[in-house]
Amino acid sequence: MGIHAGTTLAGRYVLRSLLAVGGMGEVWRGTDAELDREIAIKVLKDGAMENDTFLKRFRNEAKNAAGLVHSNIAQVFDFGDHDGTPYIVMELVEGEPLSTILERERTLDEARLVTIMRHTCRGLAVAHEAGIMHRDVKPGNLLVQEGDLVKITDFGVSRGTDQTTLTATGMVMGTAQYLAPELALGKPATAASDLYALGIIAFEAVVGKRPFTAASAVDIAIAQVNEPVPPLPAGVSPELHALILQLLDKNPRRRPASALELDRILAELTLTDRDGGAQAPVDLSQPAQPPRRAMPPSIAPREYRPRPDVEHRRPRPR
Repeated sequence: MGIHAGTTLAGRYVLRSLLAVGGMGEVWRGTDAELDREIAIKVLKDGAMENDTFLKRFRNEAKNAAGLVHSNIAQVFDFGDHDGTPYIVMELVEGEPLSTILERERTLDEARLVTIMRHTCRGLAVAHEAGIMHRDVKPGNLLVQEGDLVKITDFGVSRGTDQTTLTATGMVMGTAQYLAPELALGKPATAASDLYALGIIAFEAVVGKRPFTAASAVDIAIAQVNEPVPPLPAGVSPELHALILQLLDKNPRRRPASALELDRILAELTLTDRDGGAQAPVDLSQPAQPPRRAMPPSIAPREYRPRPDVEHRRPRPR
C-alpha cells in the first residue's frame, strides 16, 4: 500500500510527517489516536518487503526490543501488518542521532563523550542481561537527547541467545565500520562485540574520523581483523586513551568484561578538557536536571527573627 502523511495503520496509528529514511524502512512521526500520544512508526519499504532477510530483521527488531524496558532504550509499543505493510510502533524520541552531532562537531569534549558512553552502556547492559546482543551499535543508532541522555534504537540485526542467526553464508550483518573482528570472522556475537563498536565510536569522537576505512565493506571488515589501531591524538587524556585501546583489542577476552564493568571504568576516569585542564568525573547517579531557580521571596525559607515590637516566646519542646 502507499504510505503517506495521513495514513492510518490498524485504525489507530496516524502518520503525520516523515522523520527518517533508511535502506530498509521509513520512520514517521505519528499519533496513537486511542491513547492520544505522539509516537514514532517504522514501516518497511515496498522493496524491502520482498526481501526475506529484511522481513526477518524487521520482525526480529520488534520481538527483541519489545522486551527491553529501560530509560536508555527506545521503547517498542506494538508491531503489526496493515494491508501487507509491516510496521513497528515506538516511543518518539526528541533528539538527534549521534552521527549528526559528530558530522556537525567532528569531535566531542571528553566529558560529553563519557556521558554518552555511560548512558549507552546502561542500555546495553539491560539488553545483554536479557540475552540480546545489538550487533549494530553505531552513532546513527544512538539518539541523543537534552542533557546527553542516550536512547539506543534499531535492534534489527540483534540476536537473542535462543535465536538462530540472520547471517547468511558469506555475508556479515551489521555495519562494517563498527564491526568487531570476531563478527567479521563469522563468530557469534557477544557483549564484547557491542563494546568494541562503542570503542570505535569513542575513537571517532576524539579523532574526528573512524579508525578503519577502505573502498568496500569487505575491505573494512578485513582491516578490523588485521590492522592495528591508528594512533590517538596526544591531547587525549591517558586513561581514556588506554580504555579506547582496550575496547578495540582484537581479542574480545581482553576488553572490559561487561557493559556494567565499562560503565564503572568510565565513571572513574580522570579526563582532560580541550584546554588541557583536568575535568571532574562524570556523575550519572542522578538524571540531568535543569538549573535550579531561586525560590521567590514569598516562599523562600527565612531565618526566624522576632519583631522588636512584639513579645515572642518559642514553644518549649514536650
